[in-house]
Amino acid sequence: MPSSSSNADFLKQWRYALAPYNLGYKLKLASQLMYRDFLERLEPYGLTPFHYLVLCCLWEEDGLSTTGIADKLKQLGATLTGVVDRMEERNLVYRERDSNDRRIVRVWLTEEGQQLMKALPPLGAETINKATQNISQVDQEAALKLIDQIVENLL
Repeated sequence: MPSSSSNADFLKQWRYALAPYNLGYKLKLASQLMYRDFLERLEPYGLTPFHYLVLCCLWEEDGLSTTGIADKLKQLGATLTGVVDRMEERNLVYRERDSNDRRIVRVWLTEEGQQLMKALPPLGAETINKATQNISQVDQEAALKLIDQIVENLL
């Protein structure tokens, strides 16, 4: 059985790859904490951060296909359909088949979904401001650039 000192020596060289010290773990933790904070802010609206992401896509470009939304969000997996189902039940969006290609399903905002555009982004900004307090704008921009590069490297 290896001694604890040899284990410690071995692990020391890999500290950057070990949880809770590694980048992936820290990004996950930050994401979970921001998600929880934003979820609490969205609670009065009965929405989740994922509903918000879909709404953001549609506020920018109403009538996106479900595939277009998934691509824009880099969504892996089939969770989008259930989310849009629940949003449709809440009368935030509706779906229609594309008139030119019946295989494509487009998602459109309802009046209620459009009205949320004025209320929800400030809530997102509150979470971001809380998370980035005491971090300069320059450092925030650098962090976003680094995270974008990490995502690009892994796609």
